[in-house]
Amino acid sequence: MQTPTYAPAYLAAELRLPTNGLDYTILGIYFAVVLGIGFAARRSVKTSLDFFLSGRSMPAWITGLAFISANLAATEILGMAANSAQYGAYTVHWYWIGAIPAMVFLGLVMMPFYYGSKVRSVPEFLLLRFDRGSHLLSSILFACAAILIAGVNLYALAIVVEALLGWPQWVAIVVAGFFVLAYITLGGLSSAIYNEVLQFFVILAALIPIVALSLKKAGGWGELTHKLTATHGENFTTAWGGTGIGHANPLGANWLTIVLGLGFVLSFGYWTTNFAEVQRALSAKNLSAAQRTPLIAAFPKIFIVFLVMIPGLVAAALVPKIGTSGSGLQYNDAIPYLMQELLPNGVLGIAVTGLLAAFMAGMAANVSSFNTVFTNDIWAKYVVRDRQDTYYVRFGRLITAIGVLASIGTAFLASSFSNIMSYLQTLFSFFNVPMFVVFIVGMFWKRASKKSGFWGLIAGTTAAMVNYFVLYKQGIIGIPTDQGANFVSAIAGFVAGAVVMVAVSLFTEPRPQEELQGLVYGTRAPGMSEPAAPGDEAWYRRPALLGWGALVLAALCYIPFSF
Repeated sequence: MQTPTYAPAYLAAELRLPTNGLDYTILGIYFAVVLGIGFAARRSVKTSLDFFLSGRSMPAWITGLAFISANLAATEILGMAANSAQYGAYTVHWYWIGAIPAMVFLGLVMMPFYYGSKVRSVPEFLLLRFDRGSHLLSSILFACAAILIAGVNLYALAIVVEALLGWPQWVAIVVAGFFVLAYITLGGLSSAIYNEVLQFFVILAALIPIVALSLKKAGGWGELTHKLTATHGENFTTAWGGTGIGHANPLGANWLTIVLGLGFVLSFGYWTTNFAEVQRALSAKNLSAAQRTPLIAAFPKIFIVFLVMIPGLVAAALVPKIGTSGSGLQYNDAIPYLMQELLPNGVLGIAVTGLLAAFMAGMAANVSSFNTVFTNDIWAKYVVRDRQDTYYVRFGRLITAIGVLASIGTAFLASSFSNIMSYLQTLFSFFNVPMFVVFIVGMFWKRASKKSGFWGLIAGTTAAMVNYFVLYKQGIIGIPTDQGANFVSAIAGFVAGAVVMVAVSLFTEPRPQEELQGLVYGTRAPGMSEPAAPGDEAWYRRPALLGWGALVLAALCYIPFSF
């Protein structure tokens, strides 16, 4: 049986914040700095490599912070707080099993293939491994996904700003779109990355006071868990409680669908093939820095869950019926509600600025990856080929403007979801999971033929959509929640894609072995094992040590939430 479909995800009108001149001054200073970074970065843009990949010159700590900031969009902040208000402590799974293993796998296993092959995008790797059909289809799928996800950020921005500050939605969309368009058009990826590093610290400055004051409001962690246990049941504050197969729990998923659907298929599908993230690693100055990019990002990712989960839990305790028609608040209202209730002026300005920074980081990550894929993988390879480099830089700036406008057009597709994180996970199951299965089969099975990539993408995308729109939405199979349906859709897409790839490969010719060097695991190409740069050989900079450290730390974090 499906959960009720809630009204569109507009934030409650009564959440208007008592902002004053101090708060708007802080906001104005932030916007001025953002544009200043764009103008400063413009001086370094001389070639298309500079515009789309920062000339592959960035140090690991910069790309690592940009990597996590690009993920820490406002959809992540509002969405994961909404997740916690709706599902409780199960939110930790999106971080400790649904992110860290995949980020480590990306750094240790996949970055040598991406960076060593000198590709400019994730779809371009499929061109090298499979054929033009799989390359073009994956480019189109990614471009569509990037615009849809950027639209989610814009839509969330508009409803938040309207509710909190009283700005009309179109004003919020135009202002945010203008600033993102301005600094990406000016400085390309370098401008986006440097702004994302700034945005990372602004976001932390916004979230930490909300967490501290909300815990104090709830009476501390012990009192908070006691209230939630009384109102939502004992499983609401545990990670694994009630996840046995056949058991009921708030998430509507068992341990098998959590591990396979979220921990493997959705997680690996997102982190290893989402070019909005991988692009930051490809901009690193050498292979070691590229490998360390997602590994450095993994450590803050482990702890960020507390900054978004605790406000959601507090909102669920203070407003026990949040998300239902009786409360007047949607799940997405959790953090704005606490901002209104707890933050004084000044701190309120920092919090609003942090939310806007998060929206802009998420939108900029998707727009900058969209302009790279559309320019290099679609326009330059299939429409206008072999033009001068300056032409593609100009076109990249033009398509950035078109991408922002398209994002505005897709913004309201998210309006039917009370929990915008459910919408994002649905998009990931449709677009990222099929691409991941093609990557993983092609990278670990030499027999996979050129044609199998294209048909694997078709089969995976189709199976995920059929499961969600037909089997789940039409009530043919009973899945308790949207998130549970997303896990099942991801598994269905992965299995269908893999089966079709194997079947097509068995009936078509494999690629010659000499063409697979550096494209299949166990083979190497020049650049995949470059010597460490001076200073990179230090023990604390070794990718393997960083990766295993992140995995162990994430596993240890589960212990307090396992009982």
